Amino acid sequence: MSVGVDMKISSVPKTTSFFLMRRLWREHVTRYRKQLLIAVGCMITVAATSALDAWIMQPVLDKIFLEQDRTMLVVIPIVVVVLSIVRGAASYGQFSTMRHLGQRIISDLQLRLYGHLIRADLALFHDQGSGKLISRFTNDISMMRETLTNLLTGLAKEAFTLVFLVGVMFYQSAELALIAFVLIPVAILPILKLGRRMRKLSDQTQEQLGQFTQHLDQTFSAARVIKAYGTEAQEISRAEHMVETIFGVYSKGFKVKSAASPMMEALGGIAVAAVVWYGGWQVIEGETTPGAFFSFITAMLMAYKPLKSMAGINTTTQEGLAAAARVFAALDAQSQVRDAEHAKALAVQGGQIRFDQVVFRYPGDEREALSGITLDVPAGKTVALVGASGGGKSTVMNLLLRFYDVGAGRITIDGQDIAQVTQRSLRETCALVSQDTLLFDDTVRANICYGHALATDGEIVKAATDAAAHEFIVTLPQGYDTRVGAGGVNLSGGQRQRIAIARAMLRNAPILLLDEATSALDPVSEQQVQEALERLKKGRTTLVIAHRLSTVINADIIYVIKHGKVVESGRHKDLLEKGGEYSELYSHQFKDDEEKTA
Repeated sequence: MSVGVDMKISSVPKTTSFFLMRRLWREHVTRYRKQLLIAVGCMITVAATSALDAWIMQPVLDKIFLEQDRTMLVVIPIVVVVLSIVRGAASYGQFSTMRHLGQRIISDLQLRLYGHLIRADLALFHDQGSGKLISRFTNDISMMRETLTNLLTGLAKEAFTLVFLVGVMFYQSAELALIAFVLIPVAILPILKLGRRMRKLSDQTQEQLGQFTQHLDQTFSAARVIKAYGTEAQEISRAEHMVETIFGVYSKGFKVKSAASPMMEALGGIAVAAVVWYGGWQVIEGETTPGAFFSFITAMLMAYKPLKSMAGINTTTQEGLAAAARVFAALDAQSQVRDAEHAKALAVQGGQIRFDQVVFRYPGDEREALSGITLDVPAGKTVALVGASGGGKSTVMNLLLRFYDVGAGRITIDGQDIAQVTQRSLRETCALVSQDTLLFDDTVRANICYGHALATDGEIVKAATDAAAHEFIVTLPQGYDTRVGAGGVNLSGGQRQRIAIARAMLRNAPILLLDEATSALDPVSEQQVQEALERLKKGRTTLVIAHRLSTVINADIIYVIKHGKVVESGRHKDLLEKGGEYSELYSHQFKDDEEKTA
């Protein structure tokens, strides 16, 4: 029996280039058919006018230089000017439309990926880490942007141009065209091999960049600890190792990408030499005109550029496809915590909570976090969970909010299995204040009404007042409109926690979850907040996690949790009289408090 959950971004699937391109086309490109058709029309115009430039070399030589036709001396320059104007306008339409389309597709993909990940299980974030996930939006998406731009504005245009120029070549001389292209199959196999090699190297590069981004995220977040312990040199050494590894992989990639160009240069030189020899012989023998030959040579030399570009685009494309495989792997990662097929909205009457023989194990952890735990939280009562760190108290809250699904047993609210109700309705009934206070880089007002955007100023001020936060908020530079900085860096720990409590108060949910809600407060503020919380608890079911037992003395029921099991339960006075685990915890804490104040 499985007793944990697991949601990971699987290793990058071994998907073919064709499959990835078809998926990108089907899921993101086809919705913009109109813009695509406009761009394709512009590409065909550019390709056709470029081919006409090559074709017009024949009348230039035969009619003007050999036959000295004065009429063509006027007509052909006018035609050249018209072709240039048409080609310039079409080029502008092609590039502007395709670059806009490419950026639009990438933006859609970013929003799709963000929406998928933000709705994903917490297990995904714990497994991947924020750095690696950010890398998907920066390194991988940037690589895809470059590839998509090359495909839409480069490969498509070059392909159309090549087709028209090849048409001119076969029109002028099928024999010379066959000679010119007989070497192309020789180049295809090594170019394809270079592409596959480039894709492997790109995948390695993106993986290393993801790890480096993770390292940056960790070290910047822990800058205070790093400086306190004087480990700057150690972290610089780790970063240096990562950067050198990335440099090594990039260097290999540069060599692979650079190999395609000289290969095409050599084959192109051989092809031109063969055509000049055979075509020149045909002109000398009178089998073709100089104009036709030079028209062919012009088309061939012009065709060399798109052919060379397409060979280079192949290696660049493989880089982007490796990134696309990683992005699609993230999009395909399925959440384990999902609404049941016929899930209904949770209907809270009193707010009674029950854990019935719940078993749970975190992903990748062999030890059970909860081992058949049973808890009863009566409606409208306050229940506290106490015990040593790592005993499973926070896991209880994680499961109640359905951040994870239980491995066995069930959790009910007013008799309703939370696995059978919608996640949205479940979480709307709960207000959480945790010890890990998180504020967004926004105003105080926005942080308090987060999740309750329609709150009035009066409601916000009342919530702040009840949380003992209003007094310090009005002293801030812009009051409630003061920005708190990333993570609330502009505020003290106690101030951040009081704003988080105000947020929970404003939510006005029937179930209140307090995870060390007053841990960062000074004695005076703690007393104020405790009084506010007592008012807030009235008529609500409250589940409290506390290490400081003095804050839960008045709880209706206290559960002592150890190693994922309930070892004792009862009221404070009764538990002390038992002389068991709770009494021991209380004695140790009381003794520690006496020593601190001595």
